[in-house]
Amino acid sequence: MSDFRNYQTRSVPAGTRADAGIDEGLRAYMLKVYNLMGLGLLITGIAAVGTVMLATTNNPAAAVATLPNGDMLTSFGYAIFASPLRWVVMLAPLAAVFFLSFRVQSMSVSAAQTTFWVYAGLVGLSLSSIFLVYTSASISQTFFATAAAFGALSLYGYTTKRDLTAMGSFLIMGVFGILIAMVINIFLQSSALSFAISAIGVLVFAGLTAYDTQKIKEMYYENDDTLVAGRKAIMGALTLYLDFINMFMFLLQFMGDRR
Repeated sequence: MSDFRNYQTRSVPAGTRADAGIDEGLRAYMLKVYNLMGLGLLITGIAAVGTVMLATTNNPAAAVATLPNGDMLTSFGYAIFASPLRWVVMLAPLAAVFFLSFRVQSMSVSAAQTTFWVYAGLVGLSLSSIFLVYTSASISQTFFATAAAFGALSLYGYTTKRDLTAMGSFLIMGVFGILIAMVINIFLQSSALSFAISAIGVLVFAGLTAYDTQKIKEMYYENDDTLVAGRKAIMGALTLYLDFINMFMFLLQFMGDRR
């Protein structure tokens, strides 16, 4: 038996054992990224549903305002959807994501993770208004369609041998183009431009999902210490979270049934 174990050790090349160790570490790293992202999406969903439940009511006596679609708002709902406070609700996630992006290198893993959870909650608060515009059934259908597309695209990015760097640079330029077009359309209010923005947005963030997955995979380094690896996982989760949310929102404009 001892001779057999010695033979097994000698017969496995050192490079093979090292590659197996890297693969195992990479799988654990990517699993952590996806788990963090998934928990972020869960927090966003709970925050969005909880917010809209607190913001609307079926009791006319408890309502302080009624929307054109018939939804009745509580005082909390009026504050976040109709009062000037709505701008704070809209801009708070942007402030949180910039804070995390610029400060993550000086933060502990627990602090960075907590900031990510807070950001995900703020996004949920901001996105709760979609329940006032689209039916719950269409929101659910769009979410699952996005999840299926995201899973397939991320798997492609993880497994492909093709270098997606050139495509990623083009897609990032596309994001800036979308932002400029959205600002212009605030003044034009063009339905045709809005449709084009949504179509391009879905394609851009679909491509970015594959590109970012490959980039996150390539960021893994076996000898990273716990702090660096933890920060990388959180930023990777944030990147994929943003890809998912943006693809969902653009897709919702196609698949969503307005109330």
